[in-house]
Amino acid sequence: MTPDQRPLPVCEIDMTIPFHDVDMMQIVWHGHYVRYLEIARCALLDRINYNYMEMRASGFAWPVIDLRLRYAAPLAFTQKIIIEARLVEWEHRLKIDYTIRDAATRKRLTRAWSVQVAVGIEDMEMRLASPQILIDRLLAWQDTAA
Repeated sequence: MTPDQRPLPVCEIDMTIPFHDVDMMQIVWHGHYVRYLEIARCALLDRINYNYMEMRASGFAWPVIDLRLRYAAPLAFTQKIIIEARLVEWEHRLKIDYTIRDAATRKRLTRAWSVQVAVGIEDMEMRLASPQILIDRLLAWQDTAA
């Protein structure tokens, strides 16, 4: 069975909006959302045992080449939120979908996605297919998740 026929990892993190992320209206500045997504993405990559340190050790950088956000409702100071990161593509790139929800109501507040590609650290060449190390880590995660 190939990785595309089995479940893909999902990760949820909880967070409370801190004071230093809000403006004078106590609403989160739009640029901070990217950091929230990064926190969730790191937790997701940890789940498959292929975080940024392991990526570098395996000889690859994974720069973000595309990032989209759709703001449905603002985030506010002290609000408790849940950020879900879901791996949706892995064969030629990493595409991760995100949903930010209010923790109490589960109302969707933001939707986003990011795309990353593998780049060889030594030659700085973009790979047209995901490196075998990612596939191996994903298969190992799927074996334990099944």
